[in-house]
Amino acid sequence: MTDAKESRKDEGPQVDRHMIEALVCPVTQTTLSYDAEKQELVSKAAKIAFPVRGGIPIMLVDEARKLEE
Repeated sequence: MTDAKESRKDEGPQVDRHMIEALVCPVTQTTLSYDAEKQELVSKAAKIAFPVRGGIPIMLVDEARKLEE
């Protein structure tokens, strides 16, 4: 039998939902959406995605990935 702590361990670090809600895109100052599958914070307005590494958002434009059109 697997307990909840063991199943969460496989998912990696948890991202704090309140922190994500407080963050805005450093380029456009608009809200971000979280893509849990890709571990990214997405700015639809700027068409870029910021990586989340170890549960920590990397909000540097140089680290962001450009989204495909």
